[in-house]
Amino acid sequence: MALPRTPRARNGLAAGALAVTLALTGSGCGADDDFSLPDWDAPGQNARAGDLMIRYAHLAEPTGGPWRPGDDVPAYVWLYNKGGGSDRLVDASSPMAASVDIVDSDGKRLPDGVELPENDLVELEPGKNHLILRNVREVIRGGDATEITLRFQDAGPATFGIQAQPPVYDESPVPKQ
Repeated sequence: MALPRTPRARNGLAAGALAVTLALTGSGCGADDDFSLPDWDAPGQNARAGDLMIRYAHLAEPTGGPWRPGDDVPAYVWLYNKGGGSDRLVDASSPMAASVDIVDSDGKRLPDGVELPENDLVELEPGKNHLILRNVREVIRGGDATEITLRFQDAGPATFGIQAQPPVYDESPVPKQ
């Protein structure tokens, strides 16, 4: 490939290369090659604890208005264990809530947490094991963010931001007057 000969073209090429470099380093790509997941092409990395990748963390979408103080708010996250052995999510906390419980699909507390098998993805999602922020302290609207800490048996804690999903509004036609 021949390099551009004009200064303007060279500057454009340099700016493009800089943008790609910043995008890769800013997203965490290339920062730790032994932890890359080239076959798992998913955005949304929130954090990492040891060999655990934390992705797609979010609070449930508020319906019928924002979450109010005292509400219990579901939280969802994907956990990928790239480690040399299994680990376990054992606890969680948030300054936004009185407590954070790890629960099963029926909302029953799991006192032993959730097993994270080696080289496996565990999805804490609706209808499965997930987290619940109990007795939230403030109003949470779609798009608001707070902090959460997940504690793992072997990997230790990971603290990161978690956002409430923006509400999906009804897309039916507006009645004409």
